[in-house]
Amino acid sequence: MIGELSPIEKAKFVAAKRAADLVEDGMRVGLGTGSTAAWLVRCLGEKVRDQGLRFRGVPTSTRTAELAREVGIEVTSLDEARWLDLTIDGADEFDGEQNLIKGGGGALLQEKIVATASDQMVVIADVGKEVEALGAFPLPVEVIPFGWQTTQALIEEMLVSMDVLGRKSSLRMNSSAPFVTDEGNHILDLHLGRIGNPRQMALALNQVPGIVENGLFIDICDIVVVGYGDGRVELRDINEGTVEHDRLDLEENENLFSDIAD
Repeated sequence: MIGELSPIEKAKFVAAKRAADLVEDGMRVGLGTGSTAAWLVRCLGEKVRDQGLRFRGVPTSTRTAELAREVGIEVTSLDEARWLDLTIDGADEFDGEQNLIKGGGGALLQEKIVATASDQMVVIADVGKEVEALGAFPLPVEVIPFGWQTTQALIEEMLVSMDVLGRKSSLRMNSSAPFVTDEGNHILDLHLGRIGNPRQMALALNQVPGIVENGLFIDICDIVVVGYGDGRVELRDINEGTVEHDRLDLEENENLFSDIAD
């Protein structure tokens, strides 16, 4: 089945598989949300099953928690773990300074809390997620349902003074109803085109009443594991200033990965 994946899915898989090697026995590990993070959970489940790896995972969404339990990973809460050795998660975009846009799957609040409660954050992504400037992917902003239209208007007013290409925003929908996060909030997607100053944007957004959190992850990511469709992998460590190159075999494993590509 692995051999039948698209190049993008293969790139996600090899990034996740390489990052899974960073998890050691006894660790407390944050488990991200999204399609690339789902590959990671499956790869870690394989290690639990075949290599006897033992660690505790802290999922960033109910979807990830369900998958982790399904593949045999011991799941705990952040309150129980208190502090994590490592968090591994995907990203919707990352730039040359390893700043991120996250939240395409709607779990940005839990993802940011878990990532900042970790000694290290590792991002896994296919090479197509790398950009010169953040903002082509809509920036998710989690808002409380009360007065969300007022919050939206305040955001659009604030954007007038920001270095962005666009200022439109939209309420994320789930069929005919507003999308609801695990915390019961809504998400506004900001269609900015380009964010000239992500740090300034993140600070400004969190001053707007009604915003719970924004999807800009600034100075949080330590390592990016970049996957390519031909099996190549790059591990970029921003703290060490190093880049490691590797190539992984795309082995078949029907039982473990039969339902992962979606």
